[in-house]
Amino acid sequence: MPISKRRIAAVCAVTATLSIPANAQPAFDLETVATGLNSPWAMAFLPDSGDMIITKRGGDIVLLDHNSGEMQPVSGAPDVDTRGQGGLLDIAPAPDFAQSGLVYMTWAGRVGGQNSTTHLGRARLDRDESALVDLEVLHSVSPAIDSGAHFGSRIVFSDGYVFAGFGDRGSKEFGPDHISQDLSSENGAVIRLTMDGDIPADNPFVDDEGAAGAIWSYGHRNIQAMTLHPDTGDIWLAEHGEAGGDEVNIVERGGNYGWPLAANGVTYRGGERFAEPHQDGDGFIAPAYVWPAGRDDHFPPSGMTFYTGDAFPDWQGHLLIGNLFHQYLGLFTEDDGTLEPVARLLDGEGHRIRDVAVDPQDGTIYVLADGDNVPLMRIVPAP
Repeated sequence: MPISKRRIAAVCAVTATLSIPANAQPAFDLETVATGLNSPWAMAFLPDSGDMIITKRGGDIVLLDHNSGEMQPVSGAPDVDTRGQGGLLDIAPAPDFAQSGLVYMTWAGRVGGQNSTTHLGRARLDRDESALVDLEVLHSVSPAIDSGAHFGSRIVFSDGYVFAGFGDRGSKEFGPDHISQDLSSENGAVIRLTMDGDIPADNPFVDDEGAAGAIWSYGHRNIQAMTLHPDTGDIWLAEHGEAGGDEVNIVERGGNYGWPLAANGVTYRGGERFAEPHQDGDGFIAPAYVWPAGRDDHFPPSGMTFYTGDAFPDWQGHLLIGNLFHQYLGLFTEDDGTLEPVARLLDGEGHRIRDVAVDPQDGTIYVLADGDNVPLMRIVPAP
């Protein structure tokens, strides 16, 4: 399909008082790559071709041809539970995809009666048949819960392992008994598995009685973004807070990130604080960046990646994070684990941002909108 293009003259500042470096705001063109997507959730480039695979929350998968821009449906997706925030969620080609053809996915599915949970699985992509084959469930988050909220989830690969981050299923037990503080529960946690779905013997809690051996870190609320730092190899994630207090965290082995015992959010209905912010000596790992409470300043994130392409050399090493509520793509500088906001890309375009990815071939930035009948967009340098 033809790609529509229009010029964005400059990037908008995060606030009226924020000074943006001149080299951070080149003019760029915004292209519409595809339209009419219904509830897309994740996208990933296939390393053997430059084509893109996209999930839709309703349970569909499509392939975007890199050259023609045509969308092709892919059969064989898992059965999903679309209640609430559920459905088909993240997708990530295996590191050896060029040889194995394997893609890893997360999705919400029912587990008897009204209970549901997030599943991690994989299948082989058969390009000739445009189908996923040999689908297998590698892990089901335990315990399953009767809730349609906070499934997470995102996937990254590191050092030969698969990591996946999940949500707390919307629990409002704001105290030490919260499910995210319960090591027997994998909800509100990042897990680490072998590529075949086994629990590694060196996971931090594998020998602790009553603990879930798959857990790598815990005390998270609702993980909606995960990526690897291009230089350090650290796993970075972004998660929703409660009516604000959204966080960017750097994942540490065995780390407790405090939710809901240390948080910057407030209750949705009353706007009341239920916990103190992170403090030195509280036993929790503080976020690398946190947004304040309240709907005016919060940043409900979805999708993020470090920029490592050639199309925008002045953005090398910057972090891109999608913003759902305020409808822009955040651009942040990163220095030794510290983030500073630089610009709001696509501010005013009217799209909730669900995911972002950098084309490994040319460094252009693909942005996936959230909702019904939404576009896939691409940010390219202006001539």
